[in-house]
Amino acid sequence: MFKRITDTKIIEGIKTQNEDILNWLYDNYFQTVKNHIIKNSGTSEDVPDVFQDTIIILYKQITGDTLNLTTDLKGYFFGIARNLWNTQLRRNKKTSAIEPDFDIADEAAFEDHEDPVFERIISRSFQKLKPDCQMILTLYADGLSFQEITTRMHLKNEDYARRKKYLCKESLLEIVKEDPEYQEYLRFRR
Repeated sequence: MFKRITDTKIIEGIKTQNEDILNWLYDNYFQTVKNHIIKNSGTSEDVPDVFQDTIIILYKQITGDTLNLTTDLKGYFFGIARNLWNTQLRRNKKTSAIEPDFDIADEAAFEDHEDPVFERIISRSFQKLKPDCQMILTLYADGLSFQEITTRMHLKNEDYARRKKYLCKESLLEIVKEDPEYQEYLRFRR
């Protein structure tokens, strides 16, 4: 139970999306990220999003063979989380207090979600998602908690629901980015 897992084993577990490794990561790294965010103008509600975004970035680096560890994995993981949080703090200072309803990515173009062209692109992309992704993103957008989503969708637990929501969000972002009309939309917005 108190056994140390090597960085190599953790990296392989993240790569294969091993549930035991992901849970171990949560149990062993979450508190460090939480402490940093709370000490730096954040709340407990900010922590899960930053933590999951950190896992997604690390996963992409691992699967894309761009991971370049210069320290232990925990330090590297914390560095990603710290950078994400600092970026979010800077963005929060630049934007107004009113946040957009649509929570999708760091793309500046995604902030203006009331544009009819953009809404059409999102709607078309959303229809291309798998039904379970459509469901989880809809429930999340409707303001349901991860516990309520877990119950409603008959998922294993809240952590799984949270991970699934982020993976679905990433899938939606990829579909949007591949939409030819979105590329045209970006050109005209510049």
